[in-house]
Amino acid sequence: MVLWGHAPNSQTRQVEMKTAMEKLDMLVVIDPYPTVSAVLHDRTDGVYLLPACTQFETRGSVTASNRSLQWRDKVVDPLFESKTDHEIIGLFAKKFGFADRFFRNIEMEDEVTPNVESVTREFNSGLWTIGYTGQSPERIKLHMANQHTFDRTTLKAVGGPADGDYYGLPWPCWGTADMKHPGTPNLYDMSKSVADGGLTFRARFGVERDGDNLLAEGVYSKDSEIKDGYPEFTMQMLMDLGWDGDLTADERAAIDAVAGPKTNWKTDLSGGIQRVAIKHGCAPFGNAKARAVVWTFPDPVPTHREPLYTPRRDLVADYPTYEDRKFYRLPTMYASIQKNDFSKDYPIILTSGRLVEYEGGGDETRSNPWLAELQQDMFVEIHPRDANNLGVRDGSQVWVEGPEGGKVKVMAQVTERVGEGVAFMPFHFGGHFQGQDLRAKYPEGADPYVLGESCNTAQTYGYDSVTQMQETKSTLCKIMPA
Repeated sequence: MVLWGHAPNSQTRQVEMKTAMEKLDMLVVIDPYPTVSAVLHDRTDGVYLLPACTQFETRGSVTASNRSLQWRDKVVDPLFESKTDHEIIGLFAKKFGFADRFFRNIEMEDEVTPNVESVTREFNSGLWTIGYTGQSPERIKLHMANQHTFDRTTLKAVGGPADGDYYGLPWPCWGTADMKHPGTPNLYDMSKSVADGGLTFRARFGVERDGDNLLAEGVYSKDSEIKDGYPEFTMQMLMDLGWDGDLTADERAAIDAVAGPKTNWKTDLSGGIQRVAIKHGCAPFGNAKARAVVWTFPDPVPTHREPLYTPRRDLVADYPTYEDRKFYRLPTMYASIQKNDFSKDYPIILTSGRLVEYEGGGDETRSNPWLAELQQDMFVEIHPRDANNLGVRDGSQVWVEGPEGGKVKVMAQVTERVGEGVAFMPFHFGGHFQGQDLRAKYPEGADPYVLGESCNTAQTYGYDSVTQMQETKSTLCKIMPA
């Protein structure tokens, strides 16, 4: 198993994870810092810690959660034996024999190092379905060099060489870079034209279902020449509207080479269908109603279902979970867990979340002396009434045990920030496991300043019925003085 930029302590079921790690033939950890992956298990061989560069030692495009892109420039050369992510994947591809296919459309700086500008152009050339195509390295770099020209509220450039663009060209940034689409700052904003960053709801699920029209009715984005709902664009649709005459000869040739009239806006690699649709004020992916009834989900309309580890047994009959089922090849348990009453032995609701001082699994931020100073102890928040009933004082050490047997030894923080019967723990800590300090397992000089228990050692089984995302926010626990 290769864990690359992954914090295992941000995942639930740590006890089982430790067992699984010890059964692997080989474990490879690639990260700027030794993560909990390096110390959680008791392996004595078959573990490789490979140093990856930090963001200061590499360059290239990165995307933020608001869909905007930025270009990073290298600040310092890679330190020690660390390598950049793009060189690591180059070495990996070469070793496993697929480098010739993996990099066939990418310029190489040497035998194993892809050119990062070329990598950005490669994903630009393929990600038509979400509009990840209009941001070129040159356009992103232009934004970085002229950040002072962008309004901090609207994110729109006011004058300057990027005039009219939204900072970072948030996707969808339609068409090719030559189209100069400004990016889409807010999804589904019909008060703007699509050419200026406006958008409709996507016609993603067809035009009708069970006789009901799924397209928008009487609403459309500013400047749209179609004053109603419409499906996603195809070459045939352009022909029917008489707009195919706006295509260039090169665009038409590219469309004919794909599927002629059946070519979709997503499969037209010239971007011509997108360009013409936007020229006439339309969104390439159509104009539909928001889907409120999600017929492809287990619950088409959201239905309350009690957690697997619920404290409210009286609600299970009316709001049961799903029956056990298999997702692809993975059996997933629901009812077989919920049928057991854990609430008597584990009466406190346990939830988890973030701290402002640390990020993710915390290995990097807990290794930063200025951040580590701000929060030096892993803790559990307990309401004063619960603390007094349990004989727990603020600042004392306690055990927090989950219903699957995993337990953590942490400092009690008695506070009214949590309600009675509720406990909270942050998930950024690692380096302790069920009361054991693992600091000696880190390579010399590489241990974070602050270590602590991972709250997910006490967290439990549970997976979302659609995404299979782990359940980290709802389980039970009991708390005892240590």
